[in-house]
Amino acid sequence: MENDMLSARPGATPAIRFVAEVRAAVGAPVSLGAGPNGERRVIAILGGTIEGPGLRGEVLPGGADFQLIRPDGVAEIEARYTLCLDDGALVQVTNRGLRHASPDDMARLLRGEPVPPERVYFRTTPVFEAVAAPHLWLTRSLFLGYGERRPDSVLIRIYAV
Repeated sequence: MENDMLSARPGATPAIRFVAEVRAAVGAPVSLGAGPNGERRVIAILGGTIEGPGLRGEVLPGGADFQLIRPDGVAEIEARYTLCLDDGALVQVTNRGLRHASPDDMARLLRGEPVPPERVYFRTTPVFEAVAAPHLWLTRSLFLGYGERRPDSVLIRIYAV
């Protein structure tokens, strides 16, 4: 899979390739309170799936999304979780990103209410740690995630850049 990533010419528009979609159930946010940089929150990742042409398996329970809701309304996100792929390989994921919308839509999101995804900027940069040979390509590429926050779950579409 990585060979097609090596063929970019200088000045060419970067190609992106869909890899997989993560669907993860999440718990209720736990607020640690407001600090000088904003409100700290932790959201448990309860489990889920990853499916696509590049990866297939499950999101194991036990991960978490650590957030900072800044005074300007932007949510800084750092999710850490483990995948168990269909071949049994374990892959650690660290997914950092930003989420923001209008003040009204952000307030709805923070209350756990649905907001149409086209009204929310939610982008991430997943980094994968894999040790099984068939999945080492994950450690040699950069990825971009397009996210959607739902009341009790998160969906992230992952693309290789």
